Amino acid sequence: MNYFSSRFTLGILGGGQLGKMLLYETRKWDITTTVMDPSDDAPCKIACNKFIQGDLMDFKAVYDFGKSVDVLTIEIENVNTDALEKLEEEGIRVFPSPKELRIIQNKITQKLFYVDHNIPTAPFSRFAYTSEIKESIAHGGLKLPFVWKSAQFGYDGQGVKIIKEVSDLKDLPNVECLAEDLIPFKTELAVIVARSTSGEIATYPVVEMEFHPEANQVEYVLCPARIDDKVAQKARNIALKISEELKHTGLLAVEMFQTEDDEVLVNEVAPRPHNSGHYSIEASYTNQFEQHLRCILGLPLGMTDSKVAGVMVNLVGAEGYEGDVHYNHIEEILKLKGVTPHIYGKTKTRPFRKMGHVTIVNKDMAEARKIAQEVKETIKVIST
Repeated sequence: MNYFSSRFTLGILGGGQLGKMLLYETRKWDITTTVMDPSDDAPCKIACNKFIQGDLMDFKAVYDFGKSVDVLTIEIENVNTDALEKLEEEGIRVFPSPKELRIIQNKITQKLFYVDHNIPTAPFSRFAYTSEIKESIAHGGLKLPFVWKSAQFGYDGQGVKIIKEVSDLKDLPNVECLAEDLIPFKTELAVIVARSTSGEIATYPVVEMEFHPEANQVEYVLCPARIDDKVAQKARNIALKISEELKHTGLLAVEMFQTEDDEVLVNEVAPRPHNSGHYSIEASYTNQFEQHLRCILGLPLGMTDSKVAGVMVNLVGAEGYEGDVHYNHIEEILKLKGVTPHIYGKTKTRPFRKMGHVTIVNKDMAEARKIAQEVKETIKVIST
């Protein structure tokens, strides 16, 4: 099929920053795109060929949207899988598949998948409702501390909380959830696996992630990770095993913990371009968004090697500010070597909302990390 400068249409469910960055690549290749998102001011709206406002969890909206495109992909997992399943049955190519999405959308189903396929992950307990956890603690079935995770709809640090005492359960939503052992770890890692419709597979280098302690969001992503080669190989092998068992098509981002004794445990996965791969836009021979297109269109995969060390800094809304966004001191960070800001196009800021990111590239990782720290301390996402 001719994808370039043709009548072929790629549909994208979700119009956020991931979709916007994917559209950089579709515009580069002149691929026609249609995007659906609930928000009328979604970042994707300015860059796609056609924009439709619609509920991603509504069966009819997703089904009707899918019937208007040739290939359908996502930039967020929270979509109606029943509609995707029907579309797939009717011949629309859907990536990732509804079967894969059903496993990943629910954290309990995802964890059970790891157990069933002998993939190392932290021990956990399942609960139909959060209210059941207090009783389990009282009867010795669950020991503090642990990590509470909502089974569904958690995103960007939402739906996750470290529970150190019973009072920490207060105000949590009374939903299906899991309690996961709090693992002492040295480093949080991630590996992105690319798998095309033809079965061609490639992995990006292992990256290291540094998290904000309160927001539970990634603050920095470093590529390559500052870890031993044996640990890196172990992480890649686990990511490839998950990819093989899921039989996914597209990108699969696998987040992991490196424990104190250098074991690697899977935290969770995302079947799409991912925050941990944003560094690749400046630092890799083939960035993750172009690679995703290559995967789902059955084109040869590009090189996943890095040209240079890269560090990504997330730009999130500063605490105490809410309203029309202003990027304070952005001119100052532009003076720094190897710095490229990406602004997502969200006009309203609030505390910890992802508003953009900055990539720093340098031949020396230590220097890149130093500049990243300066970027983090200089630019502030506030409101006017």
